[in-house]
Amino acid sequence: MLHHLPLYARETNPIERVWWHLHDESTRNHPCQTMEESLDLVFGWLDAGNPFAMEGSVYPTPIAA
Repeated sequence: MLHHLPLYARETNPIERVWWHLHDESTRNHPCQTMEESLDLVFGWLDAGNPFAMEGSVYPTPIAA
């Protein structure tokens, strides 16, 4: 049986979730006046490590047999 998949499904791509959270936390409605201030926010967010929990709805945890 052949299953047709979409050419691109960003909801199933983990890096798209990272970019979405970065945009939400650092670049959306920011108070920065210069590009340097904006970059400081972005690099601060990236240096924070894992500032969000990865959703598991798309990638269920396998159950051992």
